[in-house]
Amino acid sequence: MARSRLSRRDALRLGGLALPALALPGLLSACGSAAGTTGTVLRVAQSSDPKTLDPQKQGDLTSMNVLTNLFDTLTTRGPDNRLAPGLALSWSSPDPLTWRFKLRPGVKFHNGEPCDANAVAFSINRLLDPATKSPIVELRYVKQAVAVDASTVDFHCSAPDPIIPAKVSLFGGVAVPPGYLKQVGSAGFAKHPVGTGPFTFGEFQRDHQLRMRANPGYWGGKPAYDELVFLPMPDPSSALASLQSDEVDIVAGLTPDAALQLKGYTGVSIRNYPGIRTSYLSLDTTAGPLRDVRVRRALNHAVDVPLLIKAVLDGKAREVPTMFPRESFGFDPSITPFTRDVGLAKQLLAEAGFADGFDTSITAQTADSNLAEAISGLLARAGVRARVDLVDAGTYTSRLTSSNRSALGPIYLAASTGWTLDAESLVQSNVRHDRRQSRWTNPEADRLVDAEEQSLAPADRQRAFTSLQQLLEQEAPFVFLYQIDNVYAVNTRPQWTPGVVGVLGMAKATVTP
Repeated sequence: MARSRLSRRDALRLGGLALPALALPGLLSACGSAAGTTGTVLRVAQSSDPKTLDPQKQGDLTSMNVLTNLFDTLTTRGPDNRLAPGLALSWSSPDPLTWRFKLRPGVKFHNGEPCDANAVAFSINRLLDPATKSPIVELRYVKQAVAVDASTVDFHCSAPDPIIPAKVSLFGGVAVPPGYLKQVGSAGFAKHPVGTGPFTFGEFQRDHQLRMRANPGYWGGKPAYDELVFLPMPDPSSALASLQSDEVDIVAGLTPDAALQLKGYTGVSIRNYPGIRTSYLSLDTTAGPLRDVRVRRALNHAVDVPLLIKAVLDGKAREVPTMFPRESFGFDPSITPFTRDVGLAKQLLAEAGFADGFDTSITAQTADSNLAEAISGLLARAGVRARVDLVDAGTYTSRLTSSNRSALGPIYLAASTGWTLDAESLVQSNVRHDRRQSRWTNPEADRLVDAEEQSLAPADRQRAFTSLQQLLEQEAPFVFLYQIDNVYAVNTRPQWTPGVVGVLGMAKATVTP
């Protein structure tokens, strides 16, 4: 079928939309990597302060954007998105229930404590201790961390977990200093954090700024500038005004429409890079018309994703064949997206007994109103009359995580950031029938999820992932949408290469004075 040639404004009108005002989302993204000369200060604006400076008591990207500059993790991601050594130089699995990490020698915390196997084991066990009340759940299969010798740590697991090395590249892999924590306690640690990272803590004035200084003794080399400052700016107008007045160097986490409105400003450039955050519509396959696979496939044919990307997202996204992002392990490029064909969608609906279409609803967060309205407009062309129900972020989250799997209605707009870069992270909560957000029962899907989650052999996991993607395409329990880009507004001073995960690790950035 020929692609629709509707303009951006036409498509917005189709969904009953107006061009939105400038807006910044709550999840922010960037990752530093570049070489260069010595600078002075790099100033980064994001929508809010970190929730806490204790890295094991937070689980959101806004907090981690800051903390990843103060703390190191066992593994890391380079700008090429490949898993790379961090505090651990190598890792292996001597048996299905053990992961072994060989540590980098000579690393010290900012206060001079050694970051050895005892410190890493202490850190992991603190994370796992229920008394810590950590929201970080990635290491749920780890029972205990044990120091084998001064440079070797074993993770003992209750079940096989093939992606532990990826899970310790961010939230689950931070090292904290045992001696300092015992001295000042958790409250004191959160007020003045001590890590091993490229920057040391300076000061934190909540609702104003967080300052940190380059660590001259950093094992990865001192950063090329003296200070890194994070500024919370929930009002996007203030953030962009600060950028234009040279009070901020980077505004992170822009929406495509916000970036569109900045075109033409002198001394300000918009940079967008491939991102990992993947959007889709969750379909309740247990009730109503969505029980019929022909109806679900019809919805995928009706939602013209390339047009949606062009008209609503200013081209700053990439279509996905299923819910597996391209950079994740498990993605199979031989699987192609649905054809966008309204005629075929109507035919499938008629075969399913809905020649006149049907009424339904789409639930979305208020911040996604334009996107939800546009999707509703596209579905209407095939005869599916989808009312848009908007809820605030708090209400959306409480319904999403409740035991009532129908709390968000028959269709809801969702997105996942699979920061492990393994497809398991994208399907673990919403494909297997007994998982919290699953609204689909398929024994073969369950078997394939078990196969990829429990096998340590990459080839076996890839076979399971390929079969699962083929099944997802056939059965269409979701409407598959896109991976959205990471978008930034910057002035002329900073240079860095962000990674696809989207964390603001700025150690390798350079700054022109």
